[in-house]
Amino acid sequence: MVAANWKMNTLPGGAGTLVEAYGAEMLCGHPELVVCPPFTHLATLGPSLGNAGCLGAQNCSEHLSGAYTSEISAAMLRDLGCRYVILGHSECRLRNPMESLRMPEKMAQAIANGLTPIYCCGEDLPIRESGAELEFIARQLADDLPNELKLNAQNLVVAYEPVWAIGTGKHASPEMAQQMHVFIRSRLMDVMGIEAERTRILYGGSVQGNNAAGFASQPDIDGVLVGGASLKPADFRSIFEAFARKGS
Repeated sequence: MVAANWKMNTLPGGAGTLVEAYGAEMLCGHPELVVCPPFTHLATLGPSLGNAGCLGAQNCSEHLSGAYTSEISAAMLRDLGCRYVILGHSECRLRNPMESLRMPEKMAQAIANGLTPIYCCGEDLPIRESGAELEFIARQLADDLPNELKLNAQNLVVAYEPVWAIGTGKHASPEMAQQMHVFIRSRLMDVMGIEAERTRILYGGSVQGNNAAGFASQPDIDGVLVGGASLKPADFRSIFEAFARKGS
């Protein structure tokens, strides 16, 4: 999977143009392409990307409906054609101290309404420098994944995004990312059993066209969650092609 997180970029009127610039060959081929635009763009892109199964959102509420001004429910996203939703992104966690506490309920709402969470986890720089990153990720997974739901490869994608690498120009080496992906898969096996072998684990954090091949070369890196480079069609195509070669 190669997922594009547009964050709060582009205007609704330019959303279709950006997707067209990716090229028709990228849409729902191999690897799987997922486009996660701002909420305001979903209705515009729904008829095309939604029908093709490529549309995702950047967050959802932990509630199904009700008096929750400004919130967007998983059911609303599904009705707009979304198949995926990013949950737990570090930027959301940093802006809202309650975000992490809401993760199990958000995950449960997404899955119950037919969305596959692209669940984000990752450590900040002080934790990495102290050598406590494995303990931190283990605790994050234990706290965030809903115990009452049966997780499987079809309803969960994990994105490892070291916070210190997001939008900074820094990135984990392919070997560092591979080590963490192996660890994450081992923790998922405690919950999901052998099913975790088929769960896609993505890397995110300053992924560019010139470093994507290194990540694609690692056996447990099943794709990438791309931020800024997804707004640059030529760069994004290079990333996509690196993972297309991985599967060939």
